[in-house]
Parts: sequence; structure tokens; C-alpha cells
Amino acid sequence: MKSLASYLALVLYALLAHSTSEDLISKSSVCRNVPGSSGYPTPAAWDAFNKTISGRLVGVVPSAKYCASLPGSCTDAQWGSALFRSTIPGATDQFNWEQGYDLKPPSLCLRNSTTCGQGDVPLYSVEAETAADIQAAVKFSSAHNLRLVIKSTGHDYLGRSTAPNSLLVRTSNFKDISFSDSFFIGSKNMGSVVTMGSGVYSHTLYEKGKAAGKIAVGGAAATVANAGGYVQGAGHSALSPTFGLGADNVLEFHIVIASGELLQVNSISHPDLFYALRGGGAGSWGIIVSATFRTFPTFNATSSLIILVAANHTVLSSITTLHAQHIFDWDSVGAGQYFWAVTNGTGSDAFSAFALNTYMPDTTPEQSLTLLSPFLNASLALPGVFLFSQNFTYGDINDALFQPDDDVGFNTVLGSRLIPAATYRHSPEAVGKAYEKLLAGGATQILGHLVAGGKVAENANISSAVHPAWRTAKTHLVVSSSWDDSASLAEIHEIRNFFQTTQVPILEEITGPHAAAYSNEADLLEPSFQTTFFGPNYAKLSSIKKKYDPNDLFIVGAGVGSERWDEWGLCQV
Repeated sequence: MKSLASYLALVLYALLAHSTSEDLISKSSVCRNVPGSSGYPTPAAWDAFNKTISGRLVGVVPSAKYCASLPGSCTDAQWGSALFRSTIPGATDQFNWEQGYDLKPPSLCLRNSTTCGQGDVPLYSVEAETAADIQAAVKFSSAHNLRLVIKSTGHDYLGRSTAPNSLLVRTSNFKDISFSDSFFIGSKNMGSVVTMGSGVYSHTLYEKGKAAGKIAVGGAAATVANAGGYVQGAGHSALSPTFGLGADNVLEFHIVIASGELLQVNSISHPDLFYALRGGGAGSWGIIVSATFRTFPTFNATSSLIILVAANHTVLSSITTLHAQHIFDWDSVGAGQYFWAVTNGTGSDAFSAFALNTYMPDTTPEQSLTLLSPFLNASLALPGVFLFSQNFTYGDINDALFQPDDDVGFNTVLGSRLIPAATYRHSPEAVGKAYEKLLAGGATQILGHLVAGGKVAENANISSAVHPAWRTAKTHLVVSSSWDDSASLAEIHEIRNFFQTTQVPILEEITGPHAAAYSNEADLLEPSFQTTFFGPNYAKLSSIKKKYDPNDLFIVGAGVGSERWDEWGLCQV
């Protein structure tokens, strides 16, 4: 960018869109500086800062406004592509997180709309390319008391990488990745590793891993940043039953903390921060430059996709009971699995289905089918169930996990719970009953993850901030809710709160009260997020937070310390 003066018009637009910016600021509270505040940087200060980072400061607009500025606008394929959206500084994968539904007045920027506010989108972004860029951004934010947010790829289901009137630091350019057969922490050789920047996609990890003959625990989606929010939240994977969580396998971080220092963090260097970075929540500790993970020799596996069609959601819930009864059938091979119950409601065009995407290490297609057959045959014996399709693919595990892109660009919120292994072992019928109630109550998509048990349970002795409930869980269950852009604010409010008001009581029938959730795929509105996301670790995490970030520079919704701030992270409460 030549000069910030070249886009002062954008700032003026943002000020108009947030003509009530001061409404966000309580006169009696300690608040961040926003446009209009006496302490907000002057254009000259912004311009001087921009020069220190080699012109890498850019103005930010919502993705709909960005697309409208392109010749011909964005195509539908671009709008729904995570890879494309990750190139837009202000974009999030799920479009709703860009909207200022709760601002006064609300500020929205919808696709094909005639009006466009700034919403919950930052005003500026540092398109960082070096650790020094990040350090400069952190120091500038601290000096001017700015709201700071962090984003790598935008793959975030809690809206933690965006905030109104904020300065964004994007790490999507940190794409270095290298493999080594040895890695030392002090004098101890930790063995084979991969070191990757915080902008490296999962699909790049698998692509490069195959070439190196290695495999590392990583996400299922193409654009997950394994060295970013993924590992800080714990990081589940289809490989977790075999190798553990991402947080169990990370050995070292390089991170810029609130003081602007670049730290090397591992089990002997800043071990308390190392504890927090492994499961203590995304975005709360600093800005990760890179992380180093264990790798394992690659291997062949069978990946399979089976789709069963059910006559209605009552039959569908019967399939989920059978699935719960057979979920331990695949433990012998350390299988990981994603399973969906989907329905489009009732009526003459109603459709219900159950799908299983299973990964079985070192298992042939024939062996995989043998292990799945007891569940499959029992399901097909139910009245109203038929096999729609089944496909088995054998090959390198990196190929099995590789995804070219992610289908995004929707208005979607999630709610989730970790389901204990004891529930599946002793009360599988209760699992099916919970599905039945969720589906009858309006749920249209319930996604299950068989990503616990096995090595995740065996790693219970690791001292990290991973919620202890992971060690006794069998699955991670997610319920999603969506809406069209035409929905009213009242309807959107109801949908956003639907998980807490209606679905949590149903899930508590199989989890018990005060249950845990995976903080990366969950509900931002969890009223007791300290317990739900962090459990008994929260007090220790709060202490570590005060040590490394005493002024709460790094605040995210439902993150450590966020109870001290309003929903935008702008004013203390």
C-alpha cells in the first residue's frame, strides 16, 4: 500500500457505518481506542507504522463488499471456496461472523445488497510476512490501546478472528514447511518432525507429507491451519485414535507475545506457556509464527464412505442407536470416523440419511468391510432403510486425508459436546434417543466425530491444557444451524440461541450436566465457557494469562480472560 492517505475514504466509510461507534464504548469503563477516541492513531501515525512493516498494512472490508468491487463480482464457486475466501483479509469462512447483528444499530454487509456496513470486520490488516511484522503490529496495538485480532485462514466457527474497529494481524503468508528426521529439545532428540508456519493448510501438510514419506496429526478440512487455532484448541483428527490429538504431538512453538517478544516455547523453555498453548484456546496467548509436530512413517489405509437412506427421522434415530452399539467394533485398528445424520424435515419430499466416512489404518478394503458389516447389516435389517452407496479406497493415508478445498460461505453456527465412552458402552439406546429428540426438535444436521478413545485416552498423563474430558470421551458431537440472508434479525437471534435453549438439555441426557465441548467447534454463547471449554484447567490458565498478557491484548470470545470484556473485546465489564 502506497500510503494510508490513499484509503482514508474507507476509514470515513467505516466511521459512517459505525456512526454509533461511541455507543460501543461505555464512558465509565476502561475501553480500547476506536475511531473518534482521543487516543486513536492519527493518519500520520498509521502511515508511519505502515512504513515500518514495508507497506503491508491494508484497508479491510467485508467479503460481500470486496466481491462487489471485483469485475463481475465473485462467482458462486469463489464465494463458497475456503481457498478463495482465505485470500480476502476481511472474510471469514462462515459469512455470519462478518455481520454486526448486535451492534447498535446493526451493521450488515450481505451479498448482492444495496447497502453495506463494516459489520464485525476489522478496519485494517497487517498482511504479515515476517516475525518482525507481527512484533511491530503487537507493539503498535499496545501503544495505542487498540483491539487486536488474529487470523490465519479464516477457518473459525466462533468468530474469534474478527472484531469491529480492530486491527487484524494475518499470518496466512507464513507457509514454510520442512521435515526433519531429528529434533532436539535441550539434549533430548524427539525424533522425526515437521515444522510449519501458522499459514500452512492441512492439505499442504498431507501433500508434502506424502512426498517426505511422513504423516502428522492434522485436520480434516483442507484449510485448517494446524499451527494456529487448531492446535491451541486441542486439535482432533481421524488419526487421533492412533496418534492422539494435535496438542499431544506438538513439541515447540515460536510465538510473539503481548510484550512484542518472539519466544521459543517448549517443555523446557517457558513450559507454563507451552502448557497453555496446547489446548488452552485459540487466540488467547499470542501470535504463532510456527510450530513443530511429531511425524510418523506414512502408511496405507482404507477410507470408506457409506450412505444409508432412512424412511424418516424416526428410522434414522434407530440407525444411530445401532451405530452407538457398534462404535467399539473398530477400535482394534484405531479407526477414525466422521458420521452424519441429516434430514430435511417432514412432508412428501422428506429425506433422511446416515453417512459414515471411516479411516482404517493398515487395513485392506476387504478387512474394512468385514469390520463395518455388523453395523451395516443390522442397519439394513431395519424397515425403511436401504443402502444408497458405498465406496472403499485403499492407499497412502496422506491421500485419504487430502481435501482440495472446503465448501463454505454460509450463515452457520455450531453447538457441541464431548460424549463419554461410558455412555456408548452402557447406554447406547440413550444415544439414539437423544438423536431422535434432536431431530424431532428441528435439527437437520448432526455431525459425529469418532476422534477420541485409543491414544487420546492413553495420553491422559500428558500435562497440558487439553480438557480432561477428551481423555474419557468417545466422540465429539456437533449440531449445526443455518439461515438465509433473508432471515430477520429476530429469527437470526432465535437460531443463534437455539443450541442453548433447546438442544443442550437433550445432550445432557447422554453427557450429564456441566459437560465439556471442543472449543474450536462449539457455541460462542456458552454461558459457562470456563467449565465447558477448559474445565479444571481454567484457574491455571488464568494465572498464565496474567503473566504473559497482563493487559489482555489477546482477547477472543469465550477465551481465557474474556469474562472481563464485552462481547466485542472493546470495553472491560
